[in-house]
Amino acid sequence: MLKAEDDIRIEKRGRLGLISLNRGRALNALNLDMVQALLRALSAWRDDDEVAHVAIRSLDEKAFSAGGDLHRLWEAGFWAKAEGGPLPLTFFQEEYRLNHLIKTYPKPYIALLDGIVMGGGFGISVHGSVRLAGERISFAMPEVGIGFFPDVGATHFLPRLPSSTGTFLALTGSRIGRDDCLWSGIATHAVPGNRFDAVIDDLAREDDHRPVVERYAQAPEEVRSGLADDAELIDGVFSASSMAEIRARLADRPEWERGQKALQAIGRMSPTSLAIALCQMRLGRKMDFAEAMRLEYRIVNRILAGEDFYEGVRAQLIDKDHRPRWHPADLADVKETEIDAYFAPLEDELALSGDRG
Repeated sequence: MLKAEDDIRIEKRGRLGLISLNRGRALNALNLDMVQALLRALSAWRDDDEVAHVAIRSLDEKAFSAGGDLHRLWEAGFWAKAEGGPLPLTFFQEEYRLNHLIKTYPKPYIALLDGIVMGGGFGISVHGSVRLAGERISFAMPEVGIGFFPDVGATHFLPRLPSSTGTFLALTGSRIGRDDCLWSGIATHAVPGNRFDAVIDDLAREDDHRPVVERYAQAPEEVRSGLADDAELIDGVFSASSMAEIRARLADRPEWERGQKALQAIGRMSPTSLAIALCQMRLGRKMDFAEAMRLEYRIVNRILAGEDFYEGVRAQLIDKDHRPRWHPADLADVKETEIDAYFAPLEDELALSGDRG
């Protein structure tokens, strides 16, 4: 069994390659050791005839994974900027390569999702072939609220969700539950969380994952999605081509409760991150997955060299005063040329194994 400081457990169990996230004290926030352990395991199992399929789960009841280890990344980047040292890009290089490996994996990759699923947790689950959602799943992409951006493949995945809901999620950081995840396609099946162990036991015994999933999946007609109910309104607002227009359309709908909550949320976000995220959603529609990952690597290089990420993490997670001082502080002061610079090619682009989307 491979281990990364006991934060992740990796084992072969019969026909199953099983990954268990075990960093519950940090809501399974991913660190570099965990990412590299995942890369090694998936690379080894790819050509292992004994492994018919792979499953990833959490051993913590509260969260599948709340994202990346922001405290560690904030500290490493803060001191690198202060001392003129290298930015902490290794984590993102490895994480994005892992996301790409999962997306292109030749064997069934089954994510068992319950509790919090955010950021990096999205990246190690949603790109797999099967996503089983427990009843307590709480999904969000809240990166713009800390001066970051929706990464780990969100550039490719979110624009393909129905009725501009991906753009809505990217810009507002809204949390959604199981029915919304099923309707939007973030999850593929509903399975009670207390049946996850039984799913794993059956996957270990059987060569084909499909009858196992069908055995435990709940009927799709049970889905009651609020996002589906609001799909027309969401699309009417978040299909707009600029943040100014999105805000104006939200302001024109004072009777729409979800829209007013979205308007308030947008007002708290980093203006720069909002502009980046909207541009991502527009560009990502026409990109294959590898192109999207390389684009995200360009953005993260510039984000780590900037200011808002450090200010956002300080305000939300370090000092916890929840009063970030964004630069610039207003969307009207965000210049298009400055946003374009985040997407410009790098001298050293992200290297990926193959270009399949």
